[in-house]
Amino acid sequence: MIKRANSTTADKTTEQSLALIRQSLKSTLMDHLEGTHFDGSIPHVFVILGASGDLARKKIYPTLWWLFRDNLLPENTTFFGYSRSKLTVNDIREKCHQYMKVKPEEEGKYEEFWSLNRYIAGSYDTRRDYELLNKELESNEKSVAANRLFYLALPPSVFEVSTTHIREVCMAQKGWTRIIVEKPFGRDAASSEQLSNHLASLFTEEQLYRIDHYLGKEMVQNLMTLRFANRIFSPTWNRDNIASVQISFKEPFGTQGRGGYFDEFGIIRDVMQNHLLQILSLVAMEKPASCHPNDIRDEKVKVLRCISPLELDDVVLGQYVGNPNAKDPEEKLGYLDDPTVPAGSNTPTYAMAVMKINNERWDNVPFILRCGKALNERKAEVRIQYKDVPGDIFDGKPKRNELVVRLQPGEAIYVKFMTKSPGITFDMEETEMDLTYNSRYKKMKLPDAYERLILDVFCGSQMHFVRSDELSEAWKIFTPLLHRIEKEKITPIPYEYGSRGPKEANEKAKENNFRYYGSYKWVKPEQ
Repeated sequence: MIKRANSTTADKTTEQSLALIRQSLKSTLMDHLEGTHFDGSIPHVFVILGASGDLARKKIYPTLWWLFRDNLLPENTTFFGYSRSKLTVNDIREKCHQYMKVKPEEEGKYEEFWSLNRYIAGSYDTRRDYELLNKELESNEKSVAANRLFYLALPPSVFEVSTTHIREVCMAQKGWTRIIVEKPFGRDAASSEQLSNHLASLFTEEQLYRIDHYLGKEMVQNLMTLRFANRIFSPTWNRDNIASVQISFKEPFGTQGRGGYFDEFGIIRDVMQNHLLQILSLVAMEKPASCHPNDIRDEKVKVLRCISPLELDDVVLGQYVGNPNAKDPEEKLGYLDDPTVPAGSNTPTYAMAVMKINNERWDNVPFILRCGKALNERKAEVRIQYKDVPGDIFDGKPKRNELVVRLQPGEAIYVKFMTKSPGITFDMEETEMDLTYNSRYKKMKLPDAYERLILDVFCGSQMHFVRSDELSEAWKIFTPLLHRIEKEKITPIPYEYGSRGPKEANEKAKENNFRYYGSYKWVKPEQ
């Protein structure tokens, strides 16, 4: 079913972790996929539509190589690239090579991987080209039962026509077919519904895998275990104990010459409506009946239905400007200085939104989502801030406890709490109980998010993929706000490159029961 480990390069700890992954895969297949084809003797074909694009060369091809290198794919798997560009496999290989992270001792395996690759040039809107693609796939499959996976690394403008042609001429005849759809899933509720209805007319929900790579991150997947497998946290996970929840995504760089693409969507569509809202639903949902994908996604949908559509008063919008005092020339440039950005664009590069969940568990607890480019650091985290201690008996008021789940960089979970300062005095100070993965799990292999998710597609597990009703409820929350921003041409607040964002965002957080003290100092664990 899965090839046995045969690694002479991985250290013992890493190989043990890979062995556990392989064993988990086998268990998953037996528990959930009875009757499906995942036998090593059955061909599997992975087709990348948009093989010449950035996503394919930076993420998809490297991910397939890493899975192949670690013996995590079915033995009889081949890879087909398809795009409009007149290229060869060698051209694709050269474009991808800098992202593949190939070690010298892996060269033989690397050659084997590329020997299993094919490339076909064709348009996305011509049926005849898909017929030629299908002919090549059938030739590779040699008229036996085979399973096909199609990854749509395509511009949204060709989603509908390409999936129509896949359905008409490229479906597996004796095996299963699965379609991986890359975001954006529409621009608003109406366009998303149109796309969902189109896909539903061609494929079953079980064949569709709407990929949000944040759902493949280690610490995002750990949220369920943290919440539902620990008595220490579960009883306090409610409005009686929690003051506010902040979910952050920060990038220390700007658009880097890709402002034209970014300007079409903006930070709310690019990050908040998908990545951050998915995290919110995992933090806030009720305990599912089981770990079955649909039980989990049912609870996520219930939470989203309890959130009212955002109003303009609920958000702070910002757009970065150059920092004249910066040493880096890039940081001296603002968003509108990018020549690919339309002149006078009012597209936000920073957004903070405050949401309330109207249910018994979370009544009146603010969920503060914030995301932005050109900020002071790279970070993504969930920060659960607990209420003040009642009946303070200390001269200095204790600062709030916080449970922090750091998604990137450097996966970690830590609890901020008050303790007596060491020494003769009876002063208090903040410290932490810390689980930093780099120190606790040294040399343990943590798969890339795309590795987990693409492997899930092979296995048929939809736990970490977005269901159509999730998508619909998410867009209902954001669509009125997005339309108002665009219709009224709301001007975002300027903030300097390298800052923490607009000062108004700090005030909004304070108004919504989040306290920032600025006194806590993170002590980096020794490696």
